[in-house]
Amino acid sequence: MKRVVVTRRGARRWAAGHPWIYQSDVEREPEPREPGVVEVLDPRERCLGSALYSPHSEIRVRMLTRERETIDRAWWTARLAAAHNRRAGIAATAYRVTHAEADGVPSLVVDRYGPYLAAQLLSAGLESCRPDILAALSDVLRPDGIILRNDAPVRRHEGLPQTVEVVLGSVPDVVEVEEHGVRYRAALHTGQKTGAFLDQRENRALAGSLARGQALDVFTYHGSFALHMAGGADRVLAVDRSAEALERGRQNAELNELTNIEWIEANAFDYLRELEREAARFDAIVLDPPAFARTKERVESALAGYKELNLRALTLLQPGGHLLTFSCSYHVGRERFMTMLADAARDCGRRVAVERLLGQPLDHPEILSVPESGYLKGSLLRATD
Repeated sequence: MKRVVVTRRGARRWAAGHPWIYQSDVEREPEPREPGVVEVLDPRERCLGSALYSPHSEIRVRMLTRERETIDRAWWTARLAAAHNRRAGIAATAYRVTHAEADGVPSLVVDRYGPYLAAQLLSAGLESCRPDILAALSDVLRPDGIILRNDAPVRRHEGLPQTVEVVLGSVPDVVEVEEHGVRYRAALHTGQKTGAFLDQRENRALAGSLARGQALDVFTYHGSFALHMAGGADRVLAVDRSAEALERGRQNAELNELTNIEWIEANAFDYLRELEREAARFDAIVLDPPAFARTKERVESALAGYKELNLRALTLLQPGGHLLTFSCSYHVGRERFMTMLADAARDCGRRVAVERLLGQPLDHPEILSVPESGYLKGSLLRATD
């Protein structure tokens, strides 16, 4: 096994439970510099464990174990089986099987959609293990097909191509799945992430349990929140700027025999202002925007955007109405998100209660020592006046 020697700071980082060691904390790299599994040593050349090595990445080393181990098909099978067992009892046919670092398989994302798997190999070190990983996935999950959604932009930083390819069996363009009694179609070849937003599954069920009267779903995409809310609301307005996404939403509504959803193609900011001018009122509103801050430099502008959205939404709430609001921007922390909500409530003059803090479901675990594993934060708010 090739060896990488890291600095004392890098060794302390690993000892504290974080699996990443950056280029600046690597003292010696193997020659030739090729991606793969390496043994990691501290400055005194004591073994720290086995890791994935990516020679072109700022994240040079992603730790796998705390001792020298053979990382082969059997190792991946055991690690994937443990992750899958932790998902037992999920009330859905689509869920995340591995959440990368949070499940001890750095840079590996695997989502299950019925009998099919959609996976992402997001580092060069992991890519070198592809044959063993695919074999282990077949051993543990017995899928009818596996598609690699390796079109994530992060692969560019690893010196890897962005591709989408079926590597086992056949995988249809669209797969029907179910969560909490609601069916929808996931686009495994072309949809966002690996085909659908699985991280909002439990929050969608919560929205459905609260919906009544008039409901509003902003940034609806394929209508996932709207579908759940339509079961309890008289009418749901589902808003998105993408006509293609709205058409998929309509198909999902037909699949569930729902006729009380109105699909509206519009810019979210403009449409909320229009509703405010019309003095519209809603009993339940969902705000689930895309990530506004993909870098630290975008945080302030992102918070301004989030504040405007939430201020408008709070203005539109009926007394006693609920707002479920989210941010999936990792760089916007929970504390700043909640401060933004407080500012929005103050500026619109509403008295607003926090009923619940929201986040990721159990199949997207957030590890305290790996803050990068947690990105989704939200709040369930109620207008008390």
